Amino acid sequence: MVYTVTLNPALDYEVLVDGFRAGGLNRTSREHMHFGGKGVNVSTVLHSLGVETMALGFVAGFTGQALEDGLRSAGIPTDFVWLEEGLTRVNVKIRSGGGGGETEINSQGPAIPAPALEDLLQKLDRLGEGDVLVLAGSLPAGLPANVYQTILNRVEGRGVLTVVDAARDLLKGVLSCRPFLVKPNSAELGELFGKGSLTEEEILFCAKKLQERGARNILVSMAGDGSLLLDETGGARRLGVPPGTVRHSVGAGDSMVAGFLAGWLETRDYAAAHRMGAAAGSATAFSDGLATGEEIRKLLPLF
Repeated sequence: MVYTVTLNPALDYEVLVDGFRAGGLNRTSREHMHFGGKGVNVSTVLHSLGVETMALGFVAGFTGQALEDGLRSAGIPTDFVWLEEGLTRVNVKIRSGGGGGETEINSQGPAIPAPALEDLLQKLDRLGEGDVLVLAGSLPAGLPANVYQTILNRVEGRGVLTVVDAARDLLKGVLSCRPFLVKPNSAELGELFGKGSLTEEEILFCAKKLQERGARNILVSMAGDGSLLLDETGGARRLGVPPGTVRHSVGAGDSMVAGFLAGWLETRDYAAAHRMGAAAGSATAFSDGLATGEEIRKLLPLF
């Protein structure tokens, strides 16, 4: 079972506005609501690929109910901790036609009291040998900065493979826990080492530094430049992107994590896992929402 933890999940409201103008009246030409947050996205794509998964995290209010109902109706099991106050956040993604790019407005989400965190930790006590735990995304208010470390320490010694997709200090803090996989993007990797845009040689150098600090495998997503995998056997693999029209970037990195895990669980081979991850990330970038298993497997031969 792959368990995903999204501490601050969301309803992602994505709209297409032709010629978006800040400060003026805008009308949508297309709109879509999907159930988001990085870990939720990972579970959604894993489910599409036929991998058994369960989504955990915190939800609150009527928006939290909508999130839980939507995931369960899609066949994705959940075991959220329900908060007594607040609302699960709604994030707005504005895509502007005519080359206007994407604008994101992300809400803060509800505060998490200490008893709710303990409830989540107790749910994680069920994990054991062969299970996978994915921690993905930012922290909501009320949680300590070392909460990812606390969670990884909770499952230590039980044969659980751990995956972390986070930025800055969240990522830096978990390296000593020897996660099975970390997946920064190239910008996050540069930020972690106090650099701007990185060359491919610098990306490999920084990935090796993360490995020296404890991460077993490092998968770096590089948007249109593809991805790089540095694995624990010493292999370094670079994959590009197939031809296609990028429709949006939301969830592409999360899809890459899901694809990598699906490929690894199926083959126990890092090269195959990387190809499946690259196919999943690209398929989502070429779709209006998160890619389906069929869309991912269609792209797989191109890698």
